[in-house]
Amino acid sequence: MKVSKFILVVIPMFTFMGLESCGPVIISSRPSLPTPAWFYPNRVVNVRYIYFPEYYVYYDLTLRNYTYLNNGAWLTVNVLPQRFNTVNLRRVKQVRVKDYYGDNIREYHSTRRNNDSSTRRRSNTNRRHS
Repeated sequence: MKVSKFILVVIPMFTFMGLESCGPVIISSRPSLPTPAWFYPNRVVNVRYIYFPEYYVYYDLTLRNYTYLNNGAWLTVNVLPQRFNTVNLRRVKQVRVKDYYGDNIREYHSTRRNNDSSTRRRSNTNRRHS
């Protein structure tokens, strides 16, 4: 009886300690596909999209594809086109989209941009009247 209690306590403890020392843990519906080399989360990550605002590019961690703005149209591809080859995605600004898990990132982007611009306009107006 004491041995079984000991095992029930020790095995989960060592499992947890082993996972803690492994590096990043990413929760995904497709665990067999590795994340891109530029993405290194801080332990457990619960995001679906990474946004690169300088280039208007989203990376979908679930579907493992990129969505980017090209001449006013959003395109979804598995590999970014050649014009992005000189961009080091490890070094550019990354924004983790923590509040959206849907499939239509284009709609999210347009509503978010409208919300951000109206907030900016409102704060600029407040500054002028202050």
